[in-house]
Amino acid sequence: MSPDTSDDQWYFCVADRSVRRGKESRGLDRMGPYPDPQTAARALEIAQERTAAADAADEADDDWGAQ
Repeated sequence: MSPDTSDDQWYFCVADRSVRRGKESRGLDRMGPYPDPQTAARALEIAQERTAAADAADEADDDWGAQ
């Protein structure tokens, strides 16, 4: 299997908070793929950072016409 396929990537399972290689857990319980186990272990933190950035962008967009 080539290294760029999703089955060779790392995932975070939210059901039991484990890091797994490949698509072992249900799709609804799986976050990823990530390039390595260390990044997959940070999946919840990464999601929180991305949500905060998206919320900030939404706020900035809401104020685009304000003076």
